[in-house]
Amino acid sequence: AGWAMPVQYASIVDEHKATRTSVGVFDISHMGRLAIDGPDAAKFLDAMVTRRVDNMRPGQIRYGLVCNADGGILDDVLVYRYADGTNMFADAGYVLVVNAGNAVKIVDWLVDRQIEFAARLRDLTTETAMIAVQGPKAMQIAGELADTDIANLRYYTGRQANVLGTPTYVSRTGYTGEDGVELIVRAGEAERIWTAIIEKCESAGGRAVGLGARDTLRLEAAMPLYGHELSEAIGPVEAGLEFAINTNDRDFIGRDAIEAARQVGGGRVRIGLQLEGRRAAREGSIVLAAGKPVGEVTSGTFSPTFERPIAMAYVNRAVAAVGTELDVDIRGKMAPAVVVALPFYQRAKA
Repeated sequence: AGWAMPVQYASIVDEHKATRTSVGVFDISHMGRLAIDGPDAAKFLDAMVTRRVDNMRPGQIRYGLVCNADGGILDDVLVYRYADGTNMFADAGYVLVVNAGNAVKIVDWLVDRQIEFAARLRDLTTETAMIAVQGPKAMQIAGELADTDIANLRYYTGRQANVLGTPTYVSRTGYTGEDGVELIVRAGEAERIWTAIIEKCESAGGRAVGLGARDTLRLEAAMPLYGHELSEAIGPVEAGLEFAINTNDRDFIGRDAIEAARQVGGGRVRIGLQLEGRRAAREGSIVLAAGKPVGEVTSGTFSPTFERPIAMAYVNRAVAAVGTELDVDIRGKMAPAVVVALPFYQRAKA
């Protein structure tokens, strides 16, 4: 009662809901794209990433982490294994998609270590662009512009197709909690393809969507974001990313530290919080149990889908159980909160 929605947030809500109900189109060209080729390409990446790479099949995509020797997360990445004969990047057996803010750091990290392998690294970020088409109607929209049937693409797989006559790598991936695809195209063709996609999606009730809405979408889906839930001070175990770690019969940078964290347990854990009222907790808000600090919010918003405040936080394991009642300090005022299961939102499977 008495809560007025700011104009900027109202726009984010509209974009958010368009993605949940129809289709949202995101310009994610700022993501870094690194091509890796050479006889040791798979061996090189397998030594850099927490997820096994050397057994990936052509067309397969895997989410993984690049960590430092102490197990801190340098970045979360997607590893693409390109299919032979369908490669728009000549000679690139693999492409690594990295976060924009970490691109220079990751390039430097990899360059310093590639000399031990017969592998070549090329930064293709400025030569290419990425467009994300996300939402219940995303596959229909993208499929109508492609010359290849992409409807049967399995999640975390990709293939080359021609979109409006332009070689495009189409992957069934995204960071919104919705179905959809991400398109990698040559930079010179990006504007033409973007315009055609927007025209198609507008007729279906969709729209162009900005990073503000992307942030509320990924938060509802409990997807961690680098600089918030992920950093060099946070390891994969406390981040709840066990699925992205494979330590069996292989070695990679940070493996020993990650395995030690698994054995020790304890420490902090990432949780979901649902808050009372309408005030959103923001990054850095202190979480308290019985008046004592037990953690800190990493991301928070007023959820457009559930119309209530939600947040992710790192807290002591002792207070991390679902149903635990806590408080969050929002600019000096205590907001009651309860620990809830993650993700907050999960789309219905077809």
